[in-house]
Amino acid sequence: MGRLLLAPSRYIQGAGAIKEIGTHASNFGTKALLTGGRSALSSCGAAIESSLKEKGIDCKRESFNGECCNKEIQRLVGVGKAYGADLVIAAGGGKVIDTGKAVAHAMKVPVIVVPTIASTDAPCSALSVIYTDNHVFESYLVLPKSPECVLVDTAVVAQAPVEFLIAGMGDALATFWEADTCARSCKPNVLTGGTPPTLAALALARLCYDTLLEFGLQAKLAVERNSVTPAVEAIVEANTLLSGIGFESGGLAGSHSVHNGLTVLEGSHDKHHGQKVSFGTLTQLVLEGRPSKNIKEVFKFCKSVGLPITLEEIGLKNPTPEDIRRAAEATTAEGETIHATWFPVTADMVESAIWTADALGREFKKEN
Repeated sequence: MGRLLLAPSRYIQGAGAIKEIGTHASNFGTKALLTGGRSALSSCGAAIESSLKEKGIDCKRESFNGECCNKEIQRLVGVGKAYGADLVIAAGGGKVIDTGKAVAHAMKVPVIVVPTIASTDAPCSALSVIYTDNHVFESYLVLPKSPECVLVDTAVVAQAPVEFLIAGMGDALATFWEADTCARSCKPNVLTGGTPPTLAALALARLCYDTLLEFGLQAKLAVERNSVTPAVEAIVEANTLLSGIGFESGGLAGSHSVHNGLTVLEGSHDKHHGQKVSFGTLTQLVLEGRPSKNIKEVFKFCKSVGLPITLEEIGLKNPTPEDIRRAAEATTAEGETIHATWFPVTADMVESAIWTADALGREFKKEN
């Protein structure tokens, strides 16, 4: 079977890049549906519309209702079709980006993704994560292609609360470990239609991890001061491009399945995707029996940037055995990516790994 690498057609990153969107959009359409959350549209909506106007591109702005669910996707498809849009622009975080990609897919038009926070690796992927109206993971929508264009203005990202950048590092943290699991198991990558990863995907996944360790703390401190530095540029690229290509073409494994399992517990709903994924990575490392030095390295990184390392820190204070069992069963549901691991995985094993990861996290906090 041939190997497949998925990537956006264009990736643009830099301070002030939002002013260039009209130039790039002119390659894809003349009538754009622009959707985003309130914060995203207030931070860059006017700049997007101004740049589009300079290139003669009409634009209809439509607010995103907050959840990437089938109801919201269909609503925006209706708005786009009624307007006659031949291009979708999605500005904001992971949920609106995933929604915009799904809307463009349904309308059979190109999509431009404008992340205003570097909180997930959603921007570059050919994937939308679909939730229920009540914020519980429902399914993956695997798309036939990555976005036509991803444009990241790092000056905009640096103005957002630092917690979003940190959450993005939590999501990116999983990239190398999940890709490494998939490479070890040689199991088909469901995100690329069952093809094995390329060497490029594995190299990008490793570069993503190394970049986090090298520049994560620097970038956090800079964004706390709304500053753009080389470290911020490096971490935004790691969170967005390296993780996006690395996870999709390298494969998902336990980290994201644990995240999905945790979403059945209401206490975790207020936490960001990347916060739960980072705890999922720790759980995966325990589950797979990774060396203590690797686990300690990840604990040290998480603590340095403020990522959760215990259940309490992801909103689950004093969970019951029944709670963790429910999460473990959801984690190991049929079709979940945790089954990409090189050995059979059961709910019992995941339940034990969650409790152990939590215990190790609490012990690490005492010692450090």
